Amino acid sequence: MDPERIRAAVAGEEAYVVGGAVRDELLGRPVLDLDVACREPQRAARAYRAAAGGAAFLLSERHGAWRVALPDGRTVDFTELRGTVEDDLAGRDFTINAIAVPVAGGAPIDPHGGRADVSARILRAVSDRVFEEDPLRLLRAVRLEDELGFRLELATEALVRRDAALCARPAGERILAELARLSAAGYRRLAELGLLSPLGGSPGPLDRLPPDAPADVLLVAALGPAVERLPVSNEQRRFARALLRARRPADASPRELHRFRRATEPWALEALAFLGAGDLRGDVEAARAADPPAPLLRGDELGLPPGPEIGRLLELIEEERAAGTIATREDALELLARETCR
Repeated sequence: MDPERIRAAVAGEEAYVVGGAVRDELLGRPVLDLDVACREPQRAARAYRAAAGGAAFLLSERHGAWRVALPDGRTVDFTELRGTVEDDLAGRDFTINAIAVPVAGGAPIDPHGGRADVSARILRAVSDRVFEEDPLRLLRAVRLEDELGFRLELATEALVRRDAALCARPAGERILAELARLSAAGYRRLAELGLLSPLGGSPGPLDRLPPDAPADVLLVAALGPAVERLPVSNEQRRFARALLRARRPADASPRELHRFRRATEPWALEALAFLGAGDLRGDVEAARAADPPAPLLRGDELGLPPGPEIGRLLELIEEERAAGTIATREDALELLARETCR
């Protein structure tokens, strides 16, 4: 995201770099994405795409925003500057995101004291209406605390608590994007501020998770069955259901591990983390490594008409094989004979 290309794209018009890019540069964090406020975002986006490559497309008709998605995965957003830059900054969420740097050069424009709040690591609302105007900001407040190591100043925290019930109103995709970036501490902070309950969640299950629990496990632990209210993929839905129905094996016997894996694979290790059963991780990994390359019998070798009985018998054979009571094709046939003669 060459600054010269940005300047060329908005040449001849008033334009500012705003938002998270300015904040992150002040914090010494990598600047991955840019937000440029300008008078003609469509023209600027197309000019930037022509110089930098990638794809330019309308991001928000309501806000007059265009995005250039670069080949390396980074993005540059060009949003319409309506009114003065001070007007633009007054409509932003937190003071640390309400700083503008002129693209043409010059001193930062910081009418709300954002640079001082960056230095103090404080998250302060630009106005007392920020959460009413966009309730997603309630979740973003906690995410920014969590990611940046900031803390809500007292008046802003009071606003969060006041408006907490609004947090379930935004589109599910936007809610999910914020939640996916939280740590376990972030979810606990949601609960503390009254933001987790409106989403259908509870912090209790988080207490049994290991410190390095992955984001998808954290989401299921914090939301439980309510995760399915969000627009998760079919794969994520199956993952959540596998974890929620999982039960800790009674012991580390081959039979118990087989039954646990049958209920949870391919997410058995994640299910162990979800259950706080990390002590069994080595046993499950060993069981995986010992999986035989092929079944002892196939369904078409049972001599039975199609139906659920075939599945039951095949599973019985695999469980007994895992438990060590049978080991060969002949053993499987003998077990099958006993079962079908009952």
